[in-house]
Amino acid sequence: MKAQSTALKENAAARRAAAAKAEPKPDAKAAAGPSSGAAKPAAGRAAKVPASRASAKAGATAAAKPATRSASKPATKSATKSAARPDRVRMSPQDRRRQILEQAADFFSEYGLTAQTRGLAAACGISQRLLYRYFPTKEALLEEVYRAAIVGPFKAVWFAELSDRGMPLEKRLIRFYDDYFSTVFTNRWLRLFMYSSLADVGMAPNYTSSMILQLLEIVVAEAGREQGITVPADTDLQHEIGWALHGALSHYAIRRHLYNFPQKVDQATIVGIHVAQFLGGFRAAVAACSGAPQSVNR
Repeated sequence: MKAQSTALKENAAARRAAAAKAEPKPDAKAAAGPSSGAAKPAAGRAAKVPASRASAKAGATAAAKPATRSASKPATKSATKSAARPDRVRMSPQDRRRQILEQAADFFSEYGLTAQTRGLAAACGISQRLLYRYFPTKEALLEEVYRAAIVGPFKAVWFAELSDRGMPLEKRLIRFYDDYFSTVFTNRWLRLFMYSSLADVGMAPNYTSSMILQLLEIVVAEAGREQGITVPADTDLQHEIGWALHGALSHYAIRRHLYNFPQKVDQATIVGIHVAQFLGGFRAAVAACSGAPQSVNR
């Protein structure tokens, strides 16, 4: 009996051992708990997302670089060209020529007749090549500036108005110089005339001989007739008598515009003073010419 009981116990132990061997071992990952097992796949996915985004960003950057370079180069060239080439406004040939002449008068009165045409072209907003299409040489341009800006303001009607004896000469002279100051004796005209006097061109002498000397002869002739005085036959003497008036007022304009000398007396009063002096001293001026030798510069 005892032996039988021992055998039964051994058989039971053997069955438990066999059952233990047959039962699957618990997974280490499962033993760690559901939260730990779930975290690792999530962490794995989280790690993959930034890597994917970084890869996509790197790819987009790499793809954009060639486009950026190819787009930036033409933009830079275009900006350089536009900076080098002045903005050009479309004009008719007549308007363009008129614009160049107007700008040239301002330009040369500011910088002198020796200034380069490259600067003038830039001031006009055009290329130097286009400038020379209208004026083939600088000399041709200056000749047109002389006609337009120096001779142009002079009014031929002034000769007729100064000779109109329906008005006393004093009033004629005051009226003439009032108009002359507003039309000719301007800052730009005086600067341009002075620069032309210093340059090796004939602008100033030509203007003086063709316009001013004729003007002086009329003024002296009208003063002699009104005062009943025979004026000298020598035109050079007539000019010198007339310069006593015109020269004084010309210098007033120079003091005013070129010297920027303070002018406390108004223009009308100054013109009246010099006209009165000229007419009041006219007889004495003519008398002073009676013993003068004839001109030697004929």
